[in-house]
Amino acid sequence: MAQTLKGTAAADHLTKAQKPVKTIGFLVLPNFTTIGFASAVETLRIANMAAHQILYRTVIIAANHDPVTASNGMRVLPDYAIEDAPDLDILFVVGANPIVSDHSSRPLLNWLRKLAHQHIPLGGICTGSHLLARADLLKGYRCTIHWEDIEALKDRFPGIIISNQLFELDRDRYTCSGGVAAMDMILQLVAREPNGSEIAARAAELLLCDRVRGAREQQRVPLRSKLGTSQPKLSQVVAIMEANLEEPVGLDELAALNDVSVRQLERLFNKYLQRTPSQYYLELRLSRARQLLLRSESQVRDIALACGFASPAHFSKCYSRFFGLSPMGERKKGALQ
Repeated sequence: MAQTLKGTAAADHLTKAQKPVKTIGFLVLPNFTTIGFASAVETLRIANMAAHQILYRTVIIAANHDPVTASNGMRVLPDYAIEDAPDLDILFVVGANPIVSDHSSRPLLNWLRKLAHQHIPLGGICTGSHLLARADLLKGYRCTIHWEDIEALKDRFPGIIISNQLFELDRDRYTCSGGVAAMDMILQLVAREPNGSEIAARAAELLLCDRVRGAREQQRVPLRSKLGTSQPKLSQVVAIMEANLEEPVGLDELAALNDVSVRQLERLFNKYLQRTPSQYYLELRLSRARQLLLRSESQVRDIALACGFASPAHFSKCYSRFFGLSPMGERKKGALQ
């Protein structure tokens, strides 16, 4: 899918050193998700505009030369089939929605393994992670997938590391949860290049993206999607918890406010959320603390108080136990990304 650039005669310091064009391939599977595909491709096009030169060339690849139908019914004509695909700098697999295992034919899996053997970075958009896992190309890597498919991926491939984050950039594997998270992931990859931070910032402005989300941000799984409409009491309790992170509400009061006993509340949390009410409340507070650590310059002690912890020491102990590193370690790690 060749791209041309118009009206870019204006002098700019970013154009002083012409950079080699990177060829980014998008392997589209039947029933692929259009929003994730478009979010990635358009972000690369806008990055070219922001840089006032062609930095990225995008090509569409399929199992063969036949048109590929997306999940919304749109048909896309591939530029190449896997047997005649050009040399690539990165390949993204744009997954099907819902996942269809029949798409993972032996030639397709072998082609992906060949690219991995050639040290070509591989990525997955939405359920694209599933195909990479079927090709045995995610072992030892952190990856992600849309929250609706996390449990299915865990069950099918117990040996891989799956997170609930918007996207994961782990060495030469780039995976995202789909939707507009593909834009965030591409912007982060652009920012890694020389002069990339400025190009990514300008591209975000052109995309009317007021905030580029980082790799450490988690997908927010709506509780109603987990529970449906069958547990209004539980949803109400969680809503109260979310609204009272700085001054946590006691379990007795939560139960009384929702006309249930403490024992009933504990049973509801255990059955539908596989946690005690206290554990769930603590996770909400720690998740909020993580957001503040990565997205604000607040002192750790102030974040601890804002998330309902009596002391920085107690906060640090809980945080380290849950996330595997201290609050300051989290902040330092985030600054390096």
